[in-house]
Amino acid sequence: MLQTTISRLMLNMPEPLKNRAKDINHSELSAWLEAIGTRRDKVAFAHLFRFFAPKIKNFGRMQFKNEAEAMELVQETMTNVWRKAHLYQADKGAPTTWIYAVMRNMSFDMLRKIQTYREETLSEDIWPLEQNTQPPEHDDFNDHLLIQHLNAHLATLPENQQQIVIGIYIKQLTHEELAQQLNLPLGTVKSRLRLALARLRLQMGEQHD
Repeated sequence: MLQTTISRLMLNMPEPLKNRAKDINHSELSAWLEAIGTRRDKVAFAHLFRFFAPKIKNFGRMQFKNEAEAMELVQETMTNVWRKAHLYQADKGAPTTWIYAVMRNMSFDMLRKIQTYREETLSEDIWPLEQNTQPPEHDDFNDHLLIQHLNAHLATLPENQQQIVIGIYIKQLTHEELAQQLNLPLGTVKSRLRLALARLRLQMGEQHD
C-alpha cells in the first residue's frame, strides 16, 4: 500500500544534503516522475521522495512552526505527487517547479484548516463529556443516537481521517495505540485528527449544539 511505503520512507528520511542535490539533475527527476505516472514505479517514487521530502519538511517547519505539521505536509504532498504524476508534462516546466506547486497548494489548504481551529477546543465542542448529567439507563440510547448522527458526517471525511476519528472516539484507542495499529507516525495521527475535527465542526455547526 502507498501509505505503508510513505510511512517507511518517512521513518528513514534523511536531512538535506547539498552535495547530493548537485548530483541529481532535472532529467533524472523528470524520468522518475514519468516512471511513477506511467508505471506506478515504487523505486522511482522512493528516489523522488528521498530527494524532495527533506526540502518539503524544512518548508513545513518554517510555514507551520510545528514538526508534526511539517511531517503531515511531506506525507500529503508526496501522496499527491504519486496520484498526480501522470499530469506532469516535462515540456511545460521543471519537475521541481511542479512538485513545489503541489506542496504550496497543500500547505495553503492545511493553513486554512488549522489556523482558525485548535485541536483542544474542537475536541471539547464536538465530543462533549456528559458524565453524570443523565440517569445511567439513558446513556446507551443517547450514545446510539449520537453515533447515528455522527456517522452521516464521518462518511464525508477522507478515508484516512475517518480511520483516525473512529479509532480514537469509537474504538476508544489512545493516539499511540492507533499510530501503532495504522503504522503511522504519532504526529500524523494527531494532525489528521485535528483536520477531521475541523471539517466535522464546519459540517455540524449549530446542529450539534
